[in-house]
Amino acid sequence: MDEADIAALFAAFGPVRTRRLFGGLGLYADGVMFGLVVDARIYLKTDAAFAADLAAAGAEPFTYSRKDGRQVSVGYWSLPEPALDDGELAAALAHRALAIARVAGAAAAPRRSSRR
Repeated sequence: MDEADIAALFAAFGPVRTRRLFGGLGLYADGVMFGLVVDARIYLKTDAAFAADLAAAGAEPFTYSRKDGRQVSVGYWSLPEPALDDGELAAALAHRALAIARVAGAAAAPRRSSRR
């Protein structure tokens, strides 16, 4: 899956930028990473509720193997198969992932101390 395929799939969502990321691509909208592409498969940022919804739609979590053999899941789930042929569904799921990514980013942002 290349940048043109990604742009076509998410046309109803809006502009999506990509950046190389650990052998894959990070998917960005408004400067926020909301998804990734690894081995030609799209994964979206999730929280517990969105992960459950995606699992019910047949999606799978993104996992990778650590050097010690343990499998690690990092909160990204695959785009369900029906969304690959339905730009409106892909856009709706991407909007949800972007909202989750924004909340996660705000929670992870360092807080400035009021003391000087």
